[in-house]
Amino acid sequence: MTNDISIIIINYNTADYTINCLASIVKHTASDLICEYIVVDNASAPANYYQLKKYVDSISTKVNIQLVRSNINTGFGGGNMIGVQKATGKYLAFINNDVLFENDCISKLKHFMDENENVGVCGPQAFKEDHGILPTIDHFASPIREIFGRRILEFIDGKTYPKRKKIYSKPQRGQFVAGSFMFFRAEDFNKVGGFDTNIFLYYEETDICKRLIKLKKKAYLVPDGRFIHFHGASTPKSIALKIELKLSLLYITRKHYGLLAYAIILLFLQLKYAFSSLVKPKHWPLFLALIKGAPLSMSLKHRQKIQPIQLSNSGQK
Repeated sequence: MTNDISIIIINYNTADYTINCLASIVKHTASDLICEYIVVDNASAPANYYQLKKYVDSISTKVNIQLVRSNINTGFGGGNMIGVQKATGKYLAFINNDVLFENDCISKLKHFMDENENVGVCGPQAFKEDHGILPTIDHFASPIREIFGRRILEFIDGKTYPKRKKIYSKPQRGQFVAGSFMFFRAEDFNKVGGFDTNIFLYYEETDICKRLIKLKKKAYLVPDGRFIHFHGASTPKSIALKIELKLSLLYITRKHYGLLAYAIILLFLQLKYAFSSLVKPKHWPLFLALIKGAPLSMSLKHRQKIQPIQLSNSGQK
């Protein structure tokens, strides 16, 4: 029997979030949809992995679910691509593990995609834990966005740059859909080569939606779907992650806009953090990374260690 949807979730030392996320999806997703769940553990600590494995084993008789262990942390794109290799669904749903469904998002997104062949990716409306709005659609990273900011772009040209923090009553096109919940037609995702695994974290959405445009495929918010995102829970803030953010930004800028755009953003960031480092000394490592050109060789991806653990069908011995 062919699966309708392959739901892919990454776990990295946050088993409690992953378990709650899975329970929420199973609870709210229509039983007539044929779904498979693929959970990729991205080299979590053994105790965290076994906590998750115990839960997965407990629900494996009720839902089609598999837990795949990676012995090295491959990041967002890499972890999801491990899951893709196991996926058989017509559609692919990439869902952050710090997400809780408020309704049957999967059915609503599938229906929308079934009715709109020109859409390459869509996502439901995201909300904070306190039900404040979180953007689902966003504007491509670019020199103009980095220098002038989103609000000015939305004020000057609301058609090209629709408001991100707005409750829409009808599906709304954006330039890309936030990575916390991305729903693709597998055929389109495969045609563009999936996520770029050179990127460890951040800006994967801009990158893949840029490539979808070449297929004349669009990105949409489907506001009928609603979910809570515990924003940042799966990746707590740190200066190392702030550096990673800039590495990825500069990488995708050079990839999609060329060397001149890369040089403009790099100079802008160097000047910005030269001044901010005087006020906030914790920004010095970021400033130094920018002075070096912020190459991907500085990425956290290259600091990951292989962490094999003994796997068994019965769990931890």
